[in-house]
Amino acid sequence: MYNKFSKMFTLALLCTAGLASAQSIPSPKEHFGFNIGDDYKLTTYTQAEAYYKKLAASPRTRLVDIGMTEEGRHQWMLIVSSPENIKKLAEYKDISRKLAHAENLSPAEAKKLAAKGKAIVWIDGGLHATETVGAHQLIETMYQLVTRTDEETMTILNNDIILLAQANPDGQELVSNWYMRNADTLKRKLDIPRVYEKYVGHDNNRDFYMMNMKESQNISNQLFVEWIPQIMYNHHQRGPEGSVLAGPPYRDPFNYVFDPLIVTSIDGVGAAMNNRLNTENKPGYTQRNGSQFSTWWNGGLRTTPYFHNMVGLLTEIIGGPTPEDIALVPDRLIPNGATPNPVVPQKWHFRQSIDYSVSLNYGVLDYASRNRSNLLYNIYQMGQNSIARGHEDHWTFYPKYVQAIKDAYNKDKKDTGGEKSEGEFSFGSESGIPAKYFDAVMKKPELRDARAYIIPANQSDFPTAVRFINSLIRSGIRVEKATSTFTSEGKTYPGGSYVVSTAQAFRPHVIDMFEPQDHPNDFAYEGGPPIRPYDAAGWTLAFQMGVKFDRAMSEVTGDFKQVPYGEIQLAPKLSIASAKTGYTISPKQNNAFIAVNDLLKAGAEVYRPTTGTTGDFYVPASAAAKTVLSKSAADYGLMVSSATSKPSGLTKISPSRIAIVDVYGGSIPAGWVRWLMEQYHYGYTMIYPNEVDAGDLNKKFDAIILVTGIVPMSDKPAASSRYFDRMPKAEDVPAEFQPWVGKVSIAKSVPMLKKFLEAGGNIVTIGTSTNLAYHLGLPVKNQLVEAGKDGKDKPLPGTKYYIPGSLLTVSLDTKQPSNWGMTDQNDVLFDRSPVFKLEAGAEAKGIKPLAWFPTATPLHSGWAWGQAYLKDGVAAFEAPVGKGKLYAFGPEITFRGQSHSTFKMLFNELYGQKK
Repeated sequence: MYNKFSKMFTLALLCTAGLASAQSIPSPKEHFGFNIGDDYKLTTYTQAEAYYKKLAASPRTRLVDIGMTEEGRHQWMLIVSSPENIKKLAEYKDISRKLAHAENLSPAEAKKLAAKGKAIVWIDGGLHATETVGAHQLIETMYQLVTRTDEETMTILNNDIILLAQANPDGQELVSNWYMRNADTLKRKLDIPRVYEKYVGHDNNRDFYMMNMKESQNISNQLFVEWIPQIMYNHHQRGPEGSVLAGPPYRDPFNYVFDPLIVTSIDGVGAAMNNRLNTENKPGYTQRNGSQFSTWWNGGLRTTPYFHNMVGLLTEIIGGPTPEDIALVPDRLIPNGATPNPVVPQKWHFRQSIDYSVSLNYGVLDYASRNRSNLLYNIYQMGQNSIARGHEDHWTFYPKYVQAIKDAYNKDKKDTGGEKSEGEFSFGSESGIPAKYFDAVMKKPELRDARAYIIPANQSDFPTAVRFINSLIRSGIRVEKATSTFTSEGKTYPGGSYVVSTAQAFRPHVIDMFEPQDHPNDFAYEGGPPIRPYDAAGWTLAFQMGVKFDRAMSEVTGDFKQVPYGEIQLAPKLSIASAKTGYTISPKQNNAFIAVNDLLKAGAEVYRPTTGTTGDFYVPASAAAKTVLSKSAADYGLMVSSATSKPSGLTKISPSRIAIVDVYGGSIPAGWVRWLMEQYHYGYTMIYPNEVDAGDLNKKFDAIILVTGIVPMSDKPAASSRYFDRMPKAEDVPAEFQPWVGKVSIAKSVPMLKKFLEAGGNIVTIGTSTNLAYHLGLPVKNQLVEAGKDGKDKPLPGTKYYIPGSLLTVSLDTKQPSNWGMTDQNDVLFDRSPVFKLEAGAEAKGIKPLAWFPTATPLHSGWAWGQAYLKDGVAAFEAPVGKGKLYAFGPEITFRGQSHSTFKMLFNELYGQKK
């Protein structure tokens, strides 16, 4: 009776305090002049920021500046809970972190902390700024949590600590200003002229294991270092046609490195969300195979948390400020496990999406409130499981191992004349096979998971390895640094090397960053087409960055110092010796290109060989050279050698005038290259197709970069085009953006690009923009074709060949200047990329293969159905065109700012040479 009375009394006090607080907080309409969700109305970030500060007057809140954005705005996170909890945020944060790390904590101690702690729930909005529901539901949710006094809200505030964050402030400012600029509401559109994150637009949700962008760093610091919430909820658009939204649980496959509690916990929270909408008579929720979303991939705002034992939630809802219609999709009208409560065709308004989103938020918060101690203990349990797996012999069930079991059994049955085991489409009708086949594969010592990964300090590009280490540290991974020389499994490593143990709570993320992904063969039905992954199939970051590491199969011991969680590492601070003659710099170091660009800007001379050798840079001794190189050695860990004499056969290099071709609305790959140019201190100019079509390109530029998606196969718009469907008419946009409207065409643009090449310009094409080679009539053709019934070549069908985003190994000619600094074998990011076959006489015309597939099994990480078709195919080549050169790179050599190991293939082409 006493406990019941005490709870009622506490609730009454909270309600009284809440009522007083609510009376001092203006409603959204009082602040913005309209209700959140009113048709044709959007709020800018500047307006929202001012409202956040008014909400911060409530004792239920604390407003936290989590960092600056790429455009220099403050990124705010509003923490909402009961006033009592707000006073003890530091204590509850500490509990959350201790349970998540699960270090030196017994189950009994964890139970006590879980009983004492509060459920930490992250809710964001606005990451993809044209998906306007996200930013606006966030404001409405904040307001309701801060002002409501009903029993459910008060209970949530007592049990939960809610972290509410705008994920892309710059984007909200751009999109809302653009939409609201027209007084005529019927003319308001979201056809913004550039990407809604300064550099990478939609790919801001592809940056959460690399964390190149400032917003990604800010968010990741809160998720993986500061708070480590048990649940995070990422709001997006847009729902599948014929539904209102897609949400959890998601379709298979899920990633095999997860703890099973992640999968079942997503199911539990997803059921609560779906139930909430059904209770409120809000139909149209689809899940599992009702949408494309899975839990396989790492790198998104809601997917990277899975690898940190967090329940990551994503919903994709319809709606926006301009009313729309829900389409009729007859097959979605039949209730099933994917869509148990179908929605009927109707007019849909912005406020409906806001109301749905708030209901979903409350469904998640209510679940967290009711399951508070379980959520806290479960994240501890998952961490404990990971630590135990890292300390013992453990085998992960990868498809390749399961296939090896089947193959061994089928071989024996074939030898004895028995039946083979069933295939992957036997749908539960399989019969068992003897356990010896399991033991023969899953107990092989060499197939065990690693106990640790060692990153030696004496590798040729250690500063890039430190960048990799920092990506782990930003993600909350525990890293140790050797304070002296140590030995592991017979190999000696220098002090300064890093060790990453798998015996830690976030082991799934560690494994995922070092080991190959093994995506299953995922087809609609046996013999049918492949099911496209939600994003990449393989992405192993250590491979992409070219980091040299060793897998330790036993415990690694030595004099190690643990890097404090979240403490960013610097490359070793080096110095250079005085040189009377000059200096040499190896291009194996990516940071060499920063130094070279700084040298050229400072007026220092830089030379390079004409052909062959390793392509080292030579810098004659001078005061300017010493100043720049001393800074590069100290700030970037650049290794610089003194030269006793000037090498022969050198040419003086100069900075190229670089153009990057962009399009109206913004090319995301072009944005990544723009960012990359700034990181490595290149000058550049963004140009648009109309400027290409105007000609006279050689007067302004020496090199032009054409990223994937810019050069079409034909002038006929493709149904799947990234850009054509959002290209407005020039007269419909402000005058300052009208020159941006247009597209690269075969009829107008290619002749101008050809003239540019013939007059001595260089063009670098990446991905599908290597189509330019065909339009120029070069003697190359598509490798990935077969003869049709009419005898003409046609693309290989998906049933025979399909390689979504994956890492493949190519061979390279490292004596070619284009490949200087590269290794003779290297992984490339391949995403249904072009592959070429040189026609007879191509090499006689000066066409040189730069990278090729020497084997029928180049897959290193991901999924490559029919990879044998790649054998002997050319992945990259250079071709003379008049006085200039065309460089064609089929793989994505600058992929999302992650593929550091192939950056040099672009950088090498960006200098002029003069004998």
